[in-house]
Amino acid sequence: MNGMHWAMAKQWLASLLHRRRRHGARRSGTTVGLILCLLVVGLSAAYLEHGRGNLHKLETKIDPDRQDVAVPRPGGQDAIELTRTQLMGGSMPEFLSVTMLPGRGMNILQITAYIPGRGEVKLLASPTVEEAASAMTGADADASGLASLTMGGAFEVPWAGRMDGVTSQAGRMNASWRGHSMSLPAANGAGGGLLLAAPSDTATTTALPDGGQAQAVYQMADFGSRWPSKTDVMVTVMLGSRWIEMSVVAHNVGTVAEPIGIGWLPRFAILDGKREQMRLRVTGTMREELRDRRSGMPTGRLLPVNGTAYDYTAREGVELGATDLDDCFTALHRELLDAGPVAELRDTANGFGLRLTALSSTIHAMRVIAPAGARYVSIEPQYNLDDPFGSEWKTEIDTGMVVLQPGQTTVWKTRLELFSLGDRSPASPPVM
Repeated sequence: MNGMHWAMAKQWLASLLHRRRRHGARRSGTTVGLILCLLVVGLSAAYLEHGRGNLHKLETKIDPDRQDVAVPRPGGQDAIELTRTQLMGGSMPEFLSVTMLPGRGMNILQITAYIPGRGEVKLLASPTVEEAASAMTGADADASGLASLTMGGAFEVPWAGRMDGVTSQAGRMNASWRGHSMSLPAANGAGGGLLLAAPSDTATTTALPDGGQAQAVYQMADFGSRWPSKTDVMVTVMLGSRWIEMSVVAHNVGTVAEPIGIGWLPRFAILDGKREQMRLRVTGTMREELRDRRSGMPTGRLLPVNGTAYDYTAREGVELGATDLDDCFTALHRELLDAGPVAELRDTANGFGLRLTALSSTIHAMRVIAPAGARYVSIEPQYNLDDPFGSEWKTEIDTGMVVLQPGQTTVWKTRLELFSLGDRSPASPPVM
């Protein structure tokens, strides 16, 4: 309705009211009809004005400063957060949330939990999603996604741990496997594999009765012409009250055989920064001998831990103290009541512990990184030993790489459990 029509309507209504007053009309029926007439005219005007966009202009005028807030997207994709509601009572520790970055190889950036006496705590030494997005630039310190190794828990594929080789003038590390030459990022030889900076092809979430599941698929081809065959990788994370189950499936979709190693490198936070309150348990009875601590590369020998400062097999764990650890333990032992070989980190001051259980028989090693003075401890269940293609290893030693023929699949599977130090019973396994 334009201005002229609106003016004519107002003039007609004024004339009508004037005539009714002159004749002294007071009958209710006439009055109701007049009110209905006014209502119809008003609604018609509003409808027509809305069609011309005037109501939208009014809303804009009321809230002119409203703007869309930029959402941080590490790796160009939205973060995924699985959450669950804390159970009533609060007498037992329980997981509350898991935050993952599908744009960065499904890095588990943060895990939160309820701890009796402490409330909600962050279990991983990590920045916020916003800070992670700022650091994950793909350049400089984040070349090949290396920033992922400094926060949260990165998945390492197609190998875990360190890799040695001849470094070229172009800054590439040349390695070989069964006659296949591989030109790898030299910096990744310090660890991390080639999934660190990969964006997902698909990412989905599913609600569960007491938590949820997130899944991301990565069609990695030959990892940028760096690997013998083509590989599809699927990462799945399931959240429950007392457990988080993680699996990585690698499928050879190429035409030739390929080696695969998989690991997950979490940085568990030391609450309050008090290292002396932490106890470590690793059921590995052997460890890699290192050439030197600076390089961290193995000599090719495996040494028994029994009777040494590296024996962490005690059921209640061993105090970390001032020991500076960056060691790979193997010959993993499975005890009677455990679902697989385990590693535990116990916080004696806060009364809870974290237990990592290797559910895949192909997990041959547990790497522990606990720098003296640092506020985190890393425990990585992984397939392979360090430098798995290196000539230092004797042929009789299995370095842990799984060989996939075309069409074959391997599954890395691990469960992270949260438990009270007064509770020796394992958490109930998730229902698949």
